[in-house]
Amino acid sequence: MGARREQTSRESRDLILAAAAELFAEKGYRQTTFADVAERSQISRGSIPWHFGSKEGLLLAVLEHSVEQLNDRMHEDSAGLDEMLDGAMGYLRLPISKLFVTLLVEALEPDSPIHDRYVAIQDALRERIRVWAEQRPLPEGVTADALSVAVMGALIGIHQQWRLSPDKIDLGEAFGALRVLLR
Repeated sequence: MGARREQTSRESRDLILAAAAELFAEKGYRQTTFADVAERSQISRGSIPWHFGSKEGLLLAVLEHSVEQLNDRMHEDSAGLDEMLDGAMGYLRLPISKLFVTLLVEALEPDSPIHDRYVAIQDALRERIRVWAEQRPLPEGVTADALSVAVMGALIGIHQQWRLSPDKIDLGEAFGALRVLLR
């Protein structure tokens, strides 16, 4: 009986996370309510604080879940440029990646509950790129740290432009140009 209850609880948590991620991406964190999440997930409103404690707890859980998906896509063990960019592009094509664009504005606010976590996420992604860059000969005057900042900026910029104008931005072509520049 306990195993079934645990499975049901896990399923409810997953439904709430998925609904909250969609709503945060669509409406933003501040505009999304527990009632919105309950309606979208079809899970009782009271279950949300039971699972996550607070709206901030829900936001952090959504962010953590999204980071796990991104890490799965980025292939931790792959050091090749193509694998790294293919993983990033594959993730950006997922609907959940819109959440990172939406939450970036939220993370910029000084009192944001996700500011520090968002900084940590970007630090980790830049570190992954820096490690990749250190394994290659770099042009004179270009450090692996500086290149990782530039590549991260390009990835964020491409993603934002594509999300704003998907009919005008060819994601594959933009990533192809980035590949050429990084070789």
